[in-house]
Formats: sequence, structure tokens, C-alpha cells
Amino acid sequence: NILVIGVPNVGKSSLINSLRRLHLKKGIPARCQGSGGSWLGRALEAMECDPNVGAIILTGSQKAFAAGADIKEMQKKTFQQCYRGGFLAGWDKVATVRKPIIAAVNGYALGGGCELAMMCDIIYAGEKAQFGQPEILLGTIPGAGGTQRLTRAVGKSLAMEMVLTGDQISAQEAKEAGLVSKVYPVDKLLDAAIACAEKIARNSKLVAAMAKESVNAAFETTLTEGNRTEKRLFYATFATNDREEGMTAFVEKRKAKFTDS
Repeated sequence: NILVIGVPNVGKSSLINSLRRLHLKKGIPARCQGSGGSWLGRALEAMECDPNVGAIILTGSQKAFAAGADIKEMQKKTFQQCYRGGFLAGWDKVATVRKPIIAAVNGYALGGGCELAMMCDIIYAGEKAQFGQPEILLGTIPGAGGTQRLTRAVGKSLAMEMVLTGDQISAQEAKEAGLVSKVYPVDKLLDAAIACAEKIARNSKLVAAMAKESVNAAFETTLTEGNRTEKRLFYATFATNDREEGMTAFVEKRKAKFTDS
């Protein structure tokens, strides 16, 4: 089960507080229920289209971030069914969202849960979180980007060890390997993720999307192509009202008032 939280612009913290209380009380998603990635895609599309949402948080319960795919559902699937139906393709929506996404991971993030977290832009972990790709123990391999994103995040050796043995790593080990940016006590994790999301949401949504695209290019292209993408997007900011407002506010020693234009 995943809770999807859209973090709005500053001044709407009451909504965030109510969502936080609901999450901590129930540990289940408030509205987005269902199997597979289709419901998650729809929820993210709604957040993407909402002009008030500046950042998104994905989180689960204190016991598990996300369970991944249903093993009983997969057990009887055939190659033809997987190929024709694009099995697990729905999860890919997470990686295509333009708004920044923070994964707040408590408990287990195994298999599809680990893959889902790695599709996000920032991963915060609770101190008891565990990460792993145990598909090898089921006679298969990761199918939603696990072999690719994990290798890019932690390097070939550790990724190979995790994928080939099914072993898990702790939150602290994940931080040391570069998979996670920060580790927090379990009961402080969501607050920290919300604080980060609120900080992001105060910036220009338009420029934040450009920044995200540029950083992602470092993982998906060569250095030359990545630098070319960065220059193109950097120049593009000079066509925005927010770039003009940001620099003017700095010169005038005042707080910028971004309009996402």
C-alpha cells in the first residue's frame, strides 16, 4: 500500500498535517487503493495536473514501503501474457512525472518496492528500512528497473551482490552506498520528507522541472550529451518570468515571488 501526498505551495500546511495524521493512524493510502501500477499512475497524473502541487511524496506504512507485485498473481503468468500486456509497465509512470518525487521509506522496500523507491528523485529512509531485490530467490529477475537503477545508484559490485544473492541492505548501508540521501528515526521520517517537499514547492515549479530533467540526463546520457542538455535548459530559464523575478529579488534583497511562468 502506498500513500501519495501532493505537497502544495507554502501556506497550506493544514492539508499536509491532516494527511500526515491519517497516514500515521492507519498506515494505508487514503484514496489510492488497488493492485499494480495503474492506480498509482492515475494518482500521479492528478498531482502532475494540479497547479497547487509543487512536490510529491510516496510513502507506505511503518512496516513496509511497498510490497511490489503480487507473487500469487505472477505465479501463473505466461511469457505471452507478460509481453502482450506490458506487465509492470504501469510503474514506469513514476519515472516520467515532471514534478519532484520524494520516497519516504520505512520498513521493507523489496523487489518492486525497492524499484518504486528508485524511480523517485529523492529517497529518505527510516532507520529500520531494508532495501533489496530478492527476485532471484523466486527464479526470476527484477522487471521494473531494478538491475538498471540499482547499478547506477550503488555501483556494479554491490548491485550484483544484491541481485544475485537476494540479500538486503539496511538504511545506513543504503545511505553509505548512495542509494539513500538521509536516514531518520521512524517517527520523524514523514515530517522530514514533508519539510523537504515544502522547501522544493516554494521554488518555481517550471524551473524545478527543468532542474530535474537536467539531473536525470546525467544517468541516461553521456557526459557530453548531459552537458548539452544542461546548457539548453539553463538558457531556457532566461525565457521565464521566474528567472527574471528570482535574480531581481536577489539584487533587491527581498524574497522572490515565483509565478511558475
